[in-house]
Amino acid sequence: MSMLTPPGMGGQYRITGDKYPRMRGHRRRGRLVLGLVASAAALGLTGWGTLQLIDVFTGGGKKAEAVGPKAGCGTRATPSASPSAAATVKPAQITVNVFNATPRSGLAKKAADELKKRGFKIGDVGNATKEFDKKVKGTGLLLGPASSLNTSLPVLATQLSTAERRTDAARKGTELDLIIGTGYKSLNSKADADKALAALAAPQPTSTSSKQNC
Repeated sequence: MSMLTPPGMGGQYRITGDKYPRMRGHRRRGRLVLGLVASAAALGLTGWGTLQLIDVFTGGGKKAEAVGPKAGCGTRATPSASPSAAATVKPAQITVNVFNATPRSGLAKKAADELKKRGFKIGDVGNATKEFDKKVKGTGLLLGPASSLNTSLPVLATQLSTAERRTDAARKGTELDLIIGTGYKSLNSKADADKALAALAAPQPTSTSSKQNC
């Protein structure tokens, strides 16, 4: 059997067989195409793997932000204002007994007269009892029932801020005692007392917890 190459084929095709001519392409071209496809697939896989590694080390970018908690979410303490109990008490509602626990005469009456000018009601005025006479070492002692601790007692303290404050659970009524001590010179100036009263009336900040939507 003989092999013939038709004219013009340039040697790229050959005729085989013993019944009729048949043309067949060269095998090298098929191998070259398969090699190119395989290389392109390898490059694609390499690029995809690189992107996955970048996502792992950078936390996933925007997707991680969407899944994770938002900044500032949770329970937060926020300040709110509420008036103090003493803010509801006015000097005109407070009756003050003024007693002198020092050897100096006239102090109780002078202090009582000044308190009256400033709007307080005045009860008893005179010398302190034996329990306190010459035993109050500071500027004074403010004494009242337990209920006055955060109500009327702070209001009276605006007039003599250096005085000691004390409550007596067994004491009845609502009256307060101002017992003048050996260190007493005078009440606070009216201007200072008015500022202190205004501070009592101002709302006091308190913390409240609130949850934010996440």
